[in-house]
This record gives sequence, C-alpha cells and structure tokens, in this order.
Amino acid sequence: MNLKHLKASIFVVVLSWTGVTATAQTQQSDFWNHVRFGGGIGLSFGDGFFSGTLAPSAIYSFNDQFSLGIGLNGSYNSLEDNYNSTIIGVSFLSLYNVIPEIQLSAEFEQLNVTRNYDDRLNLPNETYWYPALFLGAGYSSRNVTFGIRFDVLYDDRRSIYANPWAPFVRVYF
Repeated sequence: MNLKHLKASIFVVVLSWTGVTATAQTQQSDFWNHVRFGGGIGLSFGDGFFSGTLAPSAIYSFNDQFSLGIGLNGSYNSLEDNYNSTIIGVSFLSLYNVIPEIQLSAEFEQLNVTRNYDDRLNLPNETYWYPALFLGAGYSSRNVTFGIRFDVLYDDRRSIYANPWAPFVRVYF
C-alpha cells in the first residue's frame, strides 16, 4: 500500500467516524426529547398511623398516542403498637391516548412486602412478593391525568391495597 492510498484510507475512516458520531449524537438527543419524568408522592398520618410513599417514573412517548415506561416504588407504613411495613418495587407502564383527553393504561407492578408485627399480637412477620396488574382509564389535561384503575390480580389477603379499585393522578413533565 503506498502513501497515497494510506492517506485516502485514513481520510475515509475519519470521515466515516465523524458521520457515525454526528448521527449517534442526533439520535441520542432525539431519544431524550421523547422521555418524560413524573411519579407520585404520598403521605398519610393520624391517630398512631403513618404512611409515606415515593414513586418516581419515566415514560418514553413513541407518538402522541402511545407511551411505555418504568417506575420505582418505595413505601413505609406503621400503626403504633401493631405493625410496620416496608414495600419496595418496580412497575412497567403502558399508556394509550384514544383521543388527547382519554387515556387507557395497563401497569404491571411487582412489590416486595415486609410486614413486622408487634410481639404481643402473636402474628408471624412476613416477607413476600406481590404482583399487581392494573387496567385503567383516565381523563388527561396537558401533563396531568386523573382516573381509576382496577387490579385484575387482586388478592384480599396479600395485597397492600384495601380493594382492587384505586383512583390515580399521573403527572409527567
């Protein structure tokens, strides 16, 4: 290989690398333009009861109608002289806007539940995994959706929720 061919080859490699880098940067910035962050915060207390929840999430909007996302969930509950529980989990979310104002959703949630009972109650402490599959519908206005969802896998003995129906508010920025 002579010097002229070597220079031409180096030029082609550098030019190709520059094109690949520019394309990757354009695709990366385009990806983040479709990602929205949100989640939920909950706090409840009174008469010896305390509950706190933090649930951040992110969704990727493929278009104006369809989005997929992932979320984390962390909760702590306690009832004075009775029990305390720690709940950690992950959820996978799909959203479909039939029209801009009406949103249908499906959310699979997998939670690790740890319940510790007061010794005087003579109940065994528990640690277990609990799955939930919520199907929901809501009304959307800009970044906020209000609605109701139903857990099709609801188990009244193991669920952390009082019943299979649950109202929700989603906010994504």
